[in-house]
Amino acid sequence: MIFLMAWRNIWRNKARSIVIMLSVSIGLLAGIGVLALYNGMMKSRVRTVIDAEAGHLQLHYPAFKKDGHPAFILPDAAALLKAIQSLPEIKIAAPRTIAQGMLATSTGSTGVQINGVIPALEYNVSQLRQKIIAGEGFHEGKKNEIIIGKKLADKMKLKLGARLVLTFTDTADNLVSLAFRVAGIYRSGNAPLDELNVYVPIATLNEWLLTGDSFHEVVVILKKDDDLPAMKVRLEKAFPSLLVQSWQDISPETELMVRTVDEYSYIIMIIILISLAFGIINTMLMSVLERTKEIGMMVALGAAKAKVFLLVLMETVFLTVAGTPIGLLAAYIVTGYYQKQGLDLSGMGKDMMASFGFETTIYPSFPSEKLAAILVMVIGTALLSCLLPAMKALRLKPVEALRG
Repeated sequence: MIFLMAWRNIWRNKARSIVIMLSVSIGLLAGIGVLALYNGMMKSRVRTVIDAEAGHLQLHYPAFKKDGHPAFILPDAAALLKAIQSLPEIKIAAPRTIAQGMLATSTGSTGVQINGVIPALEYNVSQLRQKIIAGEGFHEGKKNEIIIGKKLADKMKLKLGARLVLTFTDTADNLVSLAFRVAGIYRSGNAPLDELNVYVPIATLNEWLLTGDSFHEVVVILKKDDDLPAMKVRLEKAFPSLLVQSWQDISPETELMVRTVDEYSYIIMIIILISLAFGIINTMLMSVLERTKEIGMMVALGAAKAKVFLLVLMETVFLTVAGTPIGLLAAYIVTGYYQKQGLDLSGMGKDMMASFGFETTIYPSFPSEKLAAILVMVIGTALLSCLLPAMKALRLKPVEALRG
């Protein structure tokens, strides 16, 4: 009986009821929209780390990560690479020879990390070919070609076809200087790394580093992101003498950013829900005040205070439950649209976004894994919001209510 009465009551003032439903819907839409945007931004950042920076996993000789000396190559590197590539969970594994050096032009010099790569493998590991915005990249048979980042090209005033000199030390600590010609300019979405990393053919770098056919690093891309924890443990057991690092180990600031933004997104959600709570409290208080005589009559006829409390509670629940599907549907449609089309944030500053490692186009992702928590928060907010109006109804004295 009390449920039927509550349902009828919410439609006695349709305008007010629709306002509450819309408030719930808009609150859900805003909350899910914020979470979807942050979700998309973090997924974009993580993908940049995996695809352009670190891969899922990297393997090194431990001393190389500490010292960086080119003599610390991976032992039995060819067999190691073949063993990793044979694992069914591995999408691709690529070798890199790495040297720290100086890049010099007629306009000046700057420090760079020289990455010796096998083009066919590197293009799939770091998506380097897709990121090239000028030039064609490496040409077969040409040994002294180099691919540089857009940020570095702008800094050093380098254009396609320009000549530059790389200077570095070999495994015997001899100083080596080599001339290269720019064969491509790339933009990865992470400006600091674009300014630091340059790519040359691995055979050329190995020849002058005196590392033979070996290399310093194996970058691993998995078929599934979820396989990362298990694969890291597996590789650590298979190669106990090597340092196996996940992208979280290599880029801890990104891992921290993901956790921090996740926490901040809930704080913003709570702020939105507080605004929703004030709207519900205000509207339900108006409803109670307008029905003062009616509530007084119910109490005078013997209605228990618990029944009056439950009546106000159920009205709020019905309004919230009615508004929730509308908000969810609207959020699903809006996030689904931008998930396909992308949300252009270049107006916030293209260079600023790139400096933090973010793409200017973000693809929001519907936070389905957080949906249960969102629903609990919204319904919980509605229930807490009805406490004040319900307590107001309980404090009404029948005689005064009937006079009012």
